This record gives sequence, structure tokens and C-alpha cells, in this order.
Amino acid sequence: MAASSAIRTIISPGRYVQGKGALSRLGEFLAPLGKTPLLVSDDVVWGILGQRATDSLRAAQLPVTRERFGGIPTAAEVTRLVGVIERTGADVIVALGGGSAMDAVKAAGFLAGIRWVTVPSVASTDAPTSALSVIYTADGAFEEYRFFPKNPDLVLMDTQLVADAPAAFLAAGVGDALATWLEARATRQAHANTMAGGLPTLAGTALAELSWGVIWDNALPALDAVRDHQVTPAVEKLVEANTLLSGLGFESGGLAAAHAIHNGLTAAHQTHGLAHGQKVNIGSVTQLVLEGAPTQEIRDFIEFTTRVGLPNTLTEVGLSVDDEDDLRRVAEAATVPGETIHNMPFDITPDELVSALKSIERFSRTVRSEAHLPAPVQYVAHQVDTH
Repeated sequence: MAASSAIRTIISPGRYVQGKGALSRLGEFLAPLGKTPLLVSDDVVWGILGQRATDSLRAAQLPVTRERFGGIPTAAEVTRLVGVIERTGADVIVALGGGSAMDAVKAAGFLAGIRWVTVPSVASTDAPTSALSVIYTADGAFEEYRFFPKNPDLVLMDTQLVADAPAAFLAAGVGDALATWLEARATRQAHANTMAGGLPTLAGTALAELSWGVIWDNALPALDAVRDHQVTPAVEKLVEANTLLSGLGFESGGLAAAHAIHNGLTAAHQTHGLAHGQKVNIGSVTQLVLEGAPTQEIRDFIEFTTRVGLPNTLTEVGLSVDDEDDLRRVAEAATVPGETIHNMPFDITPDELVSALKSIERFSRTVRSEAHLPAPVQYVAHQVDTH
């Protein structure tokens, strides 16, 4: 039997809604999807937006049932949420919060055979739109990707929630989203498959590149606006780039070394407590080094991400060039069979990855010093990584 032909494919959520105050319309957009929603959030997020979500559902004549999220998207937490779905008879499950809550809810919704919705409380990752979940161990180490046959039925992004949250969350989202174009262009060059299950379409790659341009144009003024809790056109553009453009771009454009290096970094306890996008940014700088990218491109990336407030040295993720065993563990975890680093257009060994990781320390420090930017500050792990 002849092998099947290669396909190109792009996938996306059923509907994406974004705007200041969009949470007040959650019930309106939920009503066509189900009659018995189950809202999942941690106590902090529920304290911030629970009343607004409740009011919106009641205005749409929908019942309000809320379940507390356990904090980490482990296999056990997913199984627990499936039990809650079955016990409550929910026909649509809604994640309110960050990437961790969304990963758990998507996985539980799939296993229970119901629809799922994401309502991000921050724009810190591109998880809201995707048809996959990242599952972690109880102590915060990457365990596996779980892939689903469809994306969320609805993604609802209230930009005032983003503006009300600490700007560090939005900066972390920039770290996640900047990797999108770097990884998509590598995937295209390698003719590798994407998370969507085929070769990248022109549209998927173009969205990844568009995300990159929007971020470079808008990130700095948007972050300043959010520090004052204001929603401006730059904030709207950056939130869309972090969430929709990067979400579609990473999934249908392709992942490569940057996210694999992120996954490897979760194996080092020193990095626990860092945001997903912070570790991804170390992956992006390292990917540029592995590619032998033009020095000016790497220099510009280091300067820009320093201004955004993202780490680009080992020091800032709790590691050092002398942590040989830890860096070896990171490199080996990042290069296991099936990892996205194998979407690069050339092979990368653990030894090569260790060398690249070590090299970013001195070069980033040099670039920052020459640009009169702050020197790196040592990161000390203080909590379990929650993606």
C-alpha cells in the first residue's frame, strides 16, 4: 500500500472574542455551546472575576457551578475534573485563569466528551487557543503533551483583566510569543510537521511572522500602559499577538528548539517558579545561537527582551555555566525522541545544546553592558512551577 500524501493543515478555535469588558458577555457566548456550564478556577482568580462571570451567566439564564482548580495540570488533577464533570452533568467546561487551568480543563473536557472554553485572566501564554495540553508532574516537571481532535469552542479574552494584572504576566506572554516566529521559520525550512498534524500552511506561517512584528512594534508601550492598568490600542494589539496570532502560529506554524529547551529546563529544580514564557525566552536565545543566526539579530533580540523584562542569561533562571550536571540533564530532556527540537533543519546533540546554553551567559552580559542595560539578577526558586 502506497504511503499517504503529505498534507498541509491549519486549526483554530471555534470563536475568538477579545475586548475591554468582554467578560460581561461570557454568558451570551456560552449559551449556544451548552446549558450546564462548569467553571474551573483557583481561588485567587475566582476572587478577581468570579462575580462578573456569575452575573454574566445569570443574565443569560445559565446556572453557575464553580469548581476549584488544584494548581498544577497533572494527570491526577485532570482525572479529578472528569469526575466533577460527570457528577455535575456539565455539558461545557470553562477555564478561568492561566495556562495551567486551561491545560487541565481542555484535557478533562476532551476525556469527558464535552465542549471546552478558555477565559484567560492574563495574556501570559499562547495556551488559550490550542488543541493540546501540557501535563506536568506534581513537582512541576514536564511530563507529556496531550493532543486533542479540536480546539476550544470559545476563547474569550477580556483586555481589562490583562491590564489589571501585574505587567510581568504580559511580559511572560511576550516571551512565549516571540518564539513563535523563530520556531515556525525553522519548521518551514525543515519541512517538518506541526502540532496540527501536517506541514505548515502559508497562513499558519504568516500568522507566526505577523505575531513577531506586532510584538516588536507594541510590546514596550503596551507594558507601560498595563503598569498603569490602562487598555490602549497597543495593549489590544499585543494581547492579540500573544494569544491569537501566537496561538495559531505555534500550533499550525510549528514548534522547534525553543519550546523543547523550555521543557528541558523544567527538569532543573532551580527554574521552578518561573513563568512559562520566561523559560521559553532562554530557549529562543539558545535556538538563535544553535542556528548560527547573524550576530546583530541575536544582539537585537537580547536588547529587546531585556527591555521587556525577560531573562536571557542562565543566571536569571537560577543556573550557571558551572552547573554541568544540571545543564546536561536539561539538554538530555530537551533532545529526547519526539521532542520538538527535532523539527530543526539540522540535528542537535545534547553536547551541542549544553555548549549553546553556556554561551548565552557571557554574550548576553556583554550585549547588555554595551547597551547600558541592567545586569542579570540571580533567580532563586521559591515555588512550584505552574506553567
